[in-house]
Amino acid sequence: MNLIESLRGGLIVSAQAYPGEPMRHPETMAQIARAAEQGGAVAIRCQGLADIAAIKGQVDVPVIGLWKEGHEGVYITPTLRHARACVMAGADVVAIDATRRPRPDGLTYAQTVAALKEEGTLVMADCGSIDDARMAAEAGSDILSTTLAGYSGEREKTDGPDFELLDQMVSEFPDIPVLCEGRVHSLEQARKVMDHGAYAVVVGTAITHPTTITSWFANAIK
Repeated sequence: MNLIESLRGGLIVSAQAYPGEPMRHPETMAQIARAAEQGGAVAIRCQGLADIAAIKGQVDVPVIGLWKEGHEGVYITPTLRHARACVMAGADVVAIDATRRPRPDGLTYAQTVAALKEEGTLVMADCGSIDDARMAAEAGSDILSTTLAGYSGEREKTDGPDFELLDQMVSEFPDIPVLCEGRVHSLEQARKVMDHGAYAVVVGTAITHPTTITSWFANAIK
């Protein structure tokens, strides 16, 4: 079974914490990733070179790595340099912003993917719209994802997963694995995502971000 096939029908857990948060430490993220693997995760998605390296040393499942830099525009693995660094840190797959917005290094998404593919790197395309997905598919991306739906300015942010975009992507690209990522906050939503034909589902906040989970409960009982 190859790496991508190992993701089919599974749960990918996104283990990420950000500067200033209590859990912002590579060792902590690695422990969370290991716990997620023990719970049945088929892969771990993580952010930052230190986290990628730490997690790679703790889990046996594939690591999907990315490097966020900045807060606006293209900031998920924004350049070819960032992508190569993720590979060097141990990422088995590199997740890249696959929107059609200008990239900081001046390369197009297609040029970035072409360079990575020449080096044998598997690429996950974080899309914000069906037009992004079309561009990413044409560029030769190995995996398509709904990650940026509602965040790139092309689609309204939905309360839960963007099922409409998921349906479009699954229908239009039957031969490319399509992941659903973004606002999957319940067991019911995760099951529904799979019913809509997703290759796999990515869950982050609802599993790995206790501050947000606590706020949900705190707000519910007020």
